[in-house]
Amino acid sequence: MYPLLRFNKQQIYDNTLAVVKRAAAHHVNITAITKCTAANPEIAETFLKGGATALGDSRMRNLMSLQDFKCDKWLIRIPMLSEVQDTVMFSTLSLNSEYKTIEALNEAATKYHKIHDILLMVDVGDLREGYFNPANLYAEIEKIKQLRHIRLRGIGANSTCIGATIPVPSTYDQLADIQHRLIHHYGVPCDILSAGNSSAYYMIENHTMPSFVTNLRIGELLLFGNETSFGKTYDYMHADNFILEVEIIELKEKPSVPIGEIGIDAFGNKPFFEDKGLRKRAILAIGKQDTSIDDLTPLDPTISIIGASSDHLVIDVTDTRTPYHVGDIINFRCNYVSALHASTSSYLEAKKI
Repeated sequence: MYPLLRFNKQQIYDNTLAVVKRAAAHHVNITAITKCTAANPEIAETFLKGGATALGDSRMRNLMSLQDFKCDKWLIRIPMLSEVQDTVMFSTLSLNSEYKTIEALNEAATKYHKIHDILLMVDVGDLREGYFNPANLYAEIEKIKQLRHIRLRGIGANSTCIGATIPVPSTYDQLADIQHRLIHHYGVPCDILSAGNSSAYYMIENHTMPSFVTNLRIGELLLFGNETSFGKTYDYMHADNFILEVEIIELKEKPSVPIGEIGIDAFGNKPFFEDKGLRKRAILAIGKQDTSIDDLTPLDPTISIIGASSDHLVIDVTDTRTPYHVGDIINFRCNYVSALHASTSSYLEAKKI
């Protein structure tokens, strides 16, 4: 069945092994993030075989699908109050920044006779989740310590998501101060200091990662070989791990500019068309409902994307040397964004290469 998203399991394993090995040299372990692939079990297994110490996901449905995996599982988005019971049941650790939620997690953990681990998130400038003023964090530590079914494991931070801030070693100075105070003033072991995502990895590569950091939460780098601060792909990593295969449903010569007055398209945008005369156009059975069209790259470099609606993708095949026919398959390389959308579409199937 098409469209079909294919992934290269061996290359993802190679990427994971390479990252884990380099991070271990800095005493940093890796929580592998599964959300891009909708917690595909084969890829999750590959992460663990490659040396990841835990799996992490932002969606409870994905964590539920991983319940049979015998490893630590992190909920990496702050739990909703409406999902605290599931958080306790299907994750071993969650990231938190609201005492009300932590208190609710304690109640759920008490009910199910469990101990639930948490990291307290600190906002180091990206302005997404976390305590922005450390004083507010300290004000709640003693209360958290009194919760008998909550175990505070340490602190975490995030960068390069909402504010697109690039982490540097000094970004984590505040975390070192908080870690020291938690250990020596509050008696919290603080054995986990999770310093961020794929955007922080470059400090492993250039040997500037602060020594007190113990964990990174990484997804894109493992799947696409791409660190996210500078968009660099390392030469020892595989970047072509996800290929989207799509079927041609129409193939005809047509003008390159629509006939009539041009208004707005199906998504409220006014498109521009360059007049190139008659062109051979193929319609593919996929659209914006299935993936991010702008983040697809045809493997045939002579193909260009013309446009897409919710369920049709139109491409120009005039200049290709391949004699395409209706029913043939066009292959596209996916980046993180297009693979993320394709993986979570119920209209696509994912299989290993």
